Amino acid sequence: MISELVVDVQPQEVTIAVLEDKNLVELQKEARNVTFAVGDIYLGKVKKLMPGLNAAFVDVGYKKDAFLHYLDLGPNFNTQQKFLRQIQTGDPKKQPVFSKTQILPEIDKNGSISDILKPAQEVLVQIAKEPISTKGPRLTSELSFAGRFLVLIPFSDKVSVSTKIKSNEERARLRQLIQSIKPKNTGVIVRTSSEGKRVAELDHELKTLQKRWEDSIAKVLKLKAPAMVYEETARTVAILRDIFNPSFENIYVNDKEVFDNVRDYVSLIAPGRESIVQQYQGELPIFDNFNITKQIKSLFGRTVTYKNGAYLIIEHTEAMHVVDVNSGNRSKGSTEQETTAIDVNMAAADELARQLRLRDMGGIIVVDYIDMAEPSNRQKLFEHMVKAMTNDRAKHNILPLSKFGLMQITRQRVRPAMDVETEETCPSCFGTGVVKPSILFTDNLESKIDCLVNKHHVKKFSLHIHPYVAAFVNKGLVPMSMRWKMKYTRAMKIIPDQSLAFLEYKFIDPDKNEIDMKEEIEKIK
Repeated sequence: MISELVVDVQPQEVTIAVLEDKNLVELQKEARNVTFAVGDIYLGKVKKLMPGLNAAFVDVGYKKDAFLHYLDLGPNFNTQQKFLRQIQTGDPKKQPVFSKTQILPEIDKNGSISDILKPAQEVLVQIAKEPISTKGPRLTSELSFAGRFLVLIPFSDKVSVSTKIKSNEERARLRQLIQSIKPKNTGVIVRTSSEGKRVAELDHELKTLQKRWEDSIAKVLKLKAPAMVYEETARTVAILRDIFNPSFENIYVNDKEVFDNVRDYVSLIAPGRESIVQQYQGELPIFDNFNITKQIKSLFGRTVTYKNGAYLIIEHTEAMHVVDVNSGNRSKGSTEQETTAIDVNMAAADELARQLRLRDMGGIIVVDYIDMAEPSNRQKLFEHMVKAMTNDRAKHNILPLSKFGLMQITRQRVRPAMDVETEETCPSCFGTGVVKPSILFTDNLESKIDCLVNKHHVKKFSLHIHPYVAAFVNKGLVPMSMRWKMKYTRAMKIIPDQSLAFLEYKFIDPDKNEIDMKEEIEKIK
């Protein structure tokens, strides 16, 4: 199986697609105008104590003060504060060594916030929950640095191993290994992905995380609260950290800055494999080039066709997700009903496993497969479904088919549900039911080009139109597109774009920003 990552960077958002054998299996979107704050570390200043809530409000630079509860201080908060004071008040040329810091007794679990914090006190805090609506961020003083295999926790000495690692021998090996290589005064959480890893890989990542912590704490001397001490890796890199595996063949990125970030990260976690990161510089939209746009349009609807006319119907209810498997017109040409049923069901299991990851369907999923008379076929289908979901990172549980031919699945949601609108608003009538003559569409485009070049003096741009319209304007010995270039500007490019509706268009400048040339009636939807 060939795994690939395609990153589409646009001015407003970043979309990340995971392909397995050219088939789309995961899709994630992240708005670029929203700061990815979780994991960021700040030097904050206590603004106000709330004894009734046993919490404090801390200024970290947001409009609203952040919330820090007593239980989120961490057991070794006193040690952290002692080390912070030593850095801020000590000799800049002789900074205290973290590994030699004496660990103080843990704070009382049932203590009061007023016994620990004072107004105007400076504290090291980490964003645990991003600001929502009018609320500020949620904070914790228990700092952590997440890697691919390990999580480093300063001011601790505990080693914890993920409960998802079931082998007692492997758990004992990892615990003993980390105990022997971890720095003093640091705790470590061993993640599930570390199972079976060699000491060299774990040691390399541990040193990398340790350096991040040392570089971050060194900044504190030059900062004045409130200020950022450490910024979590970019969203693209953070996702890559969780999903990267040796089977990745290619990572394509269409933005130079993100390309550099991803390449640097890959060279860090997988030395010698940074060549798999490639910058896409083609004229077509990156998702169109890799046939992702078409897959998105076909995979997120209510009906999903998958093999020889067979299809799934996916319904989302308040209590559960319901999937119905239909053979379509296959049964008409088949004499063996049982053979047809097992064939369709096996293919449906593969497609369903992909849909669960793609849509991140969490909770209870009930699947109504085509009835099969043979118990051996039922067992075969169950085993195939288990195998098909082995690549799913979300925690899940699958039950064998019931007497009614239903399969029950529970699946943990690992991120917000992905909802893609596959229906398109009519670009011709905009809901009015009355359209302009479609034959005049190219005349309308030409008038827009004329206005853009002669009135607004924009000489270099690209016109994105539906592939069918692009084929029309590019046909003939002297195509319409060539006549436009000769008449107005040779710097114009015609780009077929599968994400657009049939008579929809976009003007894009060299910086990938859209030039608004739509009329008022076109903006009303």
